[in-house]
Amino acid sequence: MKNILITGATGFVGHQVLSNLMKTKKKIHVITRNENDCFLRDNKSKIELIYTDDLFRQNADWWAVQCRGIDTVVHIAWYAEPGKYLESIKNIDCLIGSLNLTKGAIRAGIRRFVGIGTCLEYDLNYGDLSVNTPLKPTTPYAAAKVGLYNILSQYLPSVSIEFSWCRLFYLYGEGEDKRRLFPYLHNRLSKGEYVELTSGDQIRDYLDVSVAGKAITEVALGKQQGPINICSGNPITIKKFAEQIADIYNGRNLLRFGHRPDNSQDPPRIVGIPNL
Repeated sequence: MKNILITGATGFVGHQVLSNLMKTKKKIHVITRNENDCFLRDNKSKIELIYTDDLFRQNADWWAVQCRGIDTVVHIAWYAEPGKYLESIKNIDCLIGSLNLTKGAIRAGIRRFVGIGTCLEYDLNYGDLSVNTPLKPTTPYAAAKVGLYNILSQYLPSVSIEFSWCRLFYLYGEGEDKRRLFPYLHNRLSKGEYVELTSGDQIRDYLDVSVAGKAITEVALGKQQGPINICSGNPITIKKFAEQIADIYNGRNLLRFGHRPDNSQDPPRIVGIPNL
């Protein structure tokens, strides 16, 4: 039986991955700081919990111990507070902490490492983004992700460790932070309240987080290496996305497009080209 270690398992994406991994016969080790998480507590018989106040402050020695006997590491944890994470200095802490995790995992002799990236790593001027699209991060968050990807993609194969990097596009769904667009729309529309939006002309690649969780799990259990786009490949305007949600409540009349200014720095089109 292969052992899998996962970070960020109580987060928006990580919860989906953990739920899918638990359907397998793998032995799962979860790094967490949340001792009161109901899902983890209710499934203690199926997973091994390893507690730490801040996994990004742990050194390589600590990680070498936690990764002992681990076959595959699935590293999902990262600072991701809406409205703050893109420009936050905490991205540096996440980068350094992730490198310490990698150093410890190498020392422990893992076979496979799966990291989580972002579509924002790409040069967004291309609009349609494949894994061959040049990288051009424009925020500390994206730059830290690119930095980690560049180091791991060069070093891990040199020490015979399989490496996969899952670049996420625009995920929505269960467990999403209420400050993000999808839950914000549901919350306002369910109450019959107006929703003030930009023009909505921007084109995006939306994917249900449950689908993304299954895809990441397949990567973790599979053999594919290198960068992988976790996306739908289906372009849709933000306006159309909002209207689909509004239709659930018969509330298109509540959508007020153009009541907020468009961000001049916001790319007009971000669509993934799947390679799974």
